[in-house]
Amino acid sequence: MFCPPLTITFLGTGTSGGVPMIACDCEVCESIDEKDQRFRSSILVESDTTTIVIDTTPDFRSQMLNAKVKKLDAVLFTHPHKDHVAGLDDIKAFNYFRQQPLDVYANDLTQLALKKEFSYIFEVNKYPGVPEINLHTIDNAPFVVGDIPVIPIYVWHLKMPVLGFRFGNFTYITDANRIDVSEMQKIMGSDILVLNALRKEKHISHFTLSEAIEKVNELKIPNAYFTHISHQLGKHEAVKKELPKGIQLAHDGLVIKTK
Repeated sequence: MFCPPLTITFLGTGTSGGVPMIACDCEVCESIDEKDQRFRSSILVESDTTTIVIDTTPDFRSQMLNAKVKKLDAVLFTHPHKDHVAGLDDIKAFNYFRQQPLDVYANDLTQLALKKEFSYIFEVNKYPGVPEINLHTIDNAPFVVGDIPVIPIYVWHLKMPVLGFRFGNFTYITDANRIDVSEMQKIMGSDILVLNALRKEKHISHFTLSEAIEKVNELKIPNAYFTHISHQLGKHEAVKKELPKGIQLAHDGLVIKTK
């Protein structure tokens, strides 16, 4: 299916603790460079008629205000970790102004966590003003939100399956340290890939900077942006100078457009 041109806004590019990290006095956390200040990882995907958010982080309210989002059609969840789901309650503002439930897309694993963490959303007799959602189950099958076609991509976060998403020639993957060959086929041909690159040192469940670079080269993607960044990676401007041509560090507020 044809995918219209999209505007992608990076709402957050940090790891679970955010940057600066609470109580840390390292040079990154004390940096005055705005590009070293990172909310938890999330993106906004917009066509002329449809607006999607990937994950509702603990920073969701601030992210929506910073990006001046007035209309939201759907939330797509990657996985159930707290730094990716904790802000779900704040979608109730969109319910209030839309006067209708919001479409939420998640796999079975994430739905279990949502029903546990936000049990009040799913009660039969709800307290007035709680979020209203239409919950849709994602599997391997492509689906469409408004006029935006979505291809789910399963990757591995240690032993947890995490969903990436391809929209036309743009692919977004976070919280991964392994991608199966069959799923890599879904990514190939993308013009733009967003991929997690936590730090330089080895990590049990995230790609390191060198591993992320290697994966971009293996997939032959011409334009890549790294996200889910820890303060341990280093200062934005210093790391930027180390990256190969065609690869950049994403930063909060960065906007890119697809064709």
